[in-house]
Amino acid sequence: MADWATIASVGTAAGTMVLGVATFASVRSAQRAARVAERSLLVGLRPVLMPSRASDPIEPAIWGDGFSITLDPGTARIQDRDGVIYLAMGLRNVGPGLAVLRGWHVGPLAGWAATQSHEEPESFRILSRDLYISSGGTGMWQGVVLASEGALRQQVLESVAGDRLKLELLYGDHEGGQPTISRFFVERHEGGEGWSASASRHWILEPDAARFLRR
Repeated sequence: MADWATIASVGTAAGTMVLGVATFASVRSAQRAARVAERSLLVGLRPVLMPSRASDPIEPAIWGDGFSITLDPGTARIQDRDGVIYLAMGLRNVGPGLAVLRGWHVGPLAGWAATQSHEEPESFRILSRDLYISSGGTGMWQGVVLASEGALRQQVLESVAGDRLKLELLYGDHEGGQPTISRFFVERHEGGEGWSASASRHWILEPDAARFLRR
């Protein structure tokens, strides 16, 4: 004679297990869909910086001490004036999100730079003010090295003497998220007048890799 109580218990347990498996699969699927949706949203807000194009307008760069220069599209400027080194480069934001520039790092171009990792975010020099470049728009990056900053000044001068240098920019979106480092090569023109700029690599950092972007 069948033990209907036992059969009912086994049936209930089996049904509960099947329900649990189905719930787990449903939760996993929902989490995966949420991650895909979040990634799609972030991609829609992500800025990507490149050198400005030949057809882009000339950009003015003005520093706090009143010194100013103009930047032809696709070029950089490096000028030593009274012991102060002024640096600038024309940029275009080819990404869909607003780019907010926060920091920079300049150094000599040594070896095969394409295989080298980016500089640590903590080593970047933070801009005294944020620089904004809208999606599809043009703008510029500008930096300055004071005469009192001996070590950094010497590093920049040595890079300039080699006619090639590596510039990395640290930026993110308007909410302080999506920290990104873009590496550029800056090379002196063959005639010795002016500098050209080209993009090398882009790195999307982990959200907490550059927390100071949110300051």
